[in-house]
Amino acid sequence: MDVAVIGLGLIGGSVLRALAARGHRLVGFDADPATRATARTASARVASGSRWQVVGKIQDAIAGAEIVVLAVPLPALPGVLREMSGYRGLITDVTSVKGPVRDLMTDFAYVGSHPMAGRETSGFGVSDPALFDGCAWVLCLEPGETSMPDWLMLAELWTGLGARVVPATAGDHDAAVATVSHVPHLLAAAMAGTVGGDPLAATLAAGSFRDGTRVAATRPELTAAMCGGNAAAVRPALDAVAAAVAGLRAALDEPDPVAALLPLLAPASVARSAWPPVPGDRAELPIRADVLLRLGRVGGWITAVDRGRRKVLAMRPETGRNSS
Repeated sequence: MDVAVIGLGLIGGSVLRALAARGHRLVGFDADPATRATARTASARVASGSRWQVVGKIQDAIAGAEIVVLAVPLPALPGVLREMSGYRGLITDVTSVKGPVRDLMTDFAYVGSHPMAGRETSGFGVSDPALFDGCAWVLCLEPGETSMPDWLMLAELWTGLGARVVPATAGDHDAAVATVSHVPHLLAAAMAGTVGGDPLAATLAAGSFRDGTRVAATRPELTAAMCGGNAAAVRPALDAVAAAVAGLRAALDEPDPVAALLPLLAPASVARSAWPPVPGDRAELPIRADVLLRLGRVGGWITAVDRGRRKVLAMRPETGRNSS
């Protein structure tokens, strides 16, 4: 399959490498000449069957492409789309917010997607063809709007990289990632900022600080674009966490703060111990939007696509898991 990737950072570069390694024909573009040079050098160092081409113009990258993967930050998308005017193939993206991207795509054949595989590092130099192995990859499905053949083609492509494809609407995706990705980025930034002027605290910081603030090292412009682009969903999610923090703060003022904290901490301990979901029931499902969205809403995912039989192989998470 002929695929163009626009934007060669961590995710875009990893998509380029992973698809090329599986025999697809890849052309990449990045606005930064240094990134393009790095990607060309990397291509020359891999096996001939896994190489890709890097070009200096978006129009050259998309010429002849069956699929274009947009891997640029949300603020850059309008400019990229203006340069793609007239493109008639399928467009997907890896942006971490889906509603605003969907609103930009009215003139294109589009299926939104988002691999949950980000890291705090960025750039082509840290891209990894194995990045998506086992990751949850949201593939947006809008009833009455999304082309099912296009959706299945991408589902087959992403499961071919070892990803677990999760069907979801753009709205459901944005609400979910606000809670599990965008708000954690903001909290990590807030916590990391507290040690900036405290050298003793910085020296003593260990595992809890490291794990709780890892994503604070993300480039600020990327976090701002991600959270600001999803502000409508991030606001209530952040409010819910702020209310929980306020409850913990109030417990510290009780005569017995240990006893007051315990009932507030226990549900969180149970929830974290039960994560991540483990595979439960395996099923063959018909290719219908309502069935696939129901699978996603119960936390299930797709592991393989059989377009000939119009079936997908799906997995539901185990229920009643004992967290002890």
